[in-house]
Amino acid sequence: MNLKQLHYFLVVAEEKQITSAAKRLYIAQPPLSYQLKQLEKELGAQLFKRTSHGIELTDAGQILQGYASEILSLAHNAENQVQKTISGELGTIAIGMASSSTGLIPMDSFKELTRFYPEISFDIYEANTFGILDKLEKKTIDLGIVRTPYNRNGLNARNLTKEKMMAVTVDPYFQGKKELRIKDLANQPLIIYRRFEDIFNQTFAHHGIAPFYAVKCDDSRTAITWAKRKMGLALVPESIATIYAKDNMIPIKHANWVTHLQLIWRKDRQVTPLMKKIIDALPDKK
Repeated sequence: MNLKQLHYFLVVAEEKQITSAAKRLYIAQPPLSYQLKQLEKELGAQLFKRTSHGIELTDAGQILQGYASEILSLAHNAENQVQKTISGELGTIAIGMASSSTGLIPMDSFKELTRFYPEISFDIYEANTFGILDKLEKKTIDLGIVRTPYNRNGLNARNLTKEKMMAVTVDPYFQGKKELRIKDLANQPLIIYRRFEDIFNQTFAHHGIAPFYAVKCDDSRTAITWAKRKMGLALVPESIATIYAKDNMIPIKHANWVTHLQLIWRKDRQVTPLMKKIIDALPDKK
């Protein structure tokens, strides 16, 4: 099993037809079919099954698809790392971005960086914070931008933002209010980003409030959407509320409800010259 076979396999899995996959790969159909058969022979498993609409992955094929994508990504990363080590002024930097960093990246400092070093390019991976941490653990990415809280063991971090929580609501009752306190949230149907649930629970318990979580979700943008549909009051970070609900947000006055976007990288990994350029290009908000 080699990288070329895995690349062929992934293209066929995407195209769902040998003919169109061969055209995309600029090779004839027989050599492509031969490589797939060799791959199946080596693995001892059928990877594709024929249907009326073309070919689809078998269960074994679906498992291989995930590993093949990761292997090719690591191989591509390895090649880029060699280039970065040689010069530090060219190559691709792989950055994982949590969905809640929308609007922050790219910063103006990135434009300056690429103006001085036009051969630098960016490979962006998007996931939630836990997905970014997983990619960093597997060395699929060089740097990650995540939102607190998370487990920082083995990681270096610098703050990119310091944000308070905002309430997003279209309820006329809250119109004109300049800020809300914790007691104002009692008896309200709340929509929360699930990762902040422990922080919210601790605060409500301290104030003797039993909160009603009408909706729990895994993305602040989803929470805002449900709030705009009048399903409740969404509790989300300031930067996300500013982008998606500027006219419907109210600050929540509570010192402990603060979250940060952070730039992170592994402590056990040597910082390449290119990584250092990116790290230095981003502000450190203490």
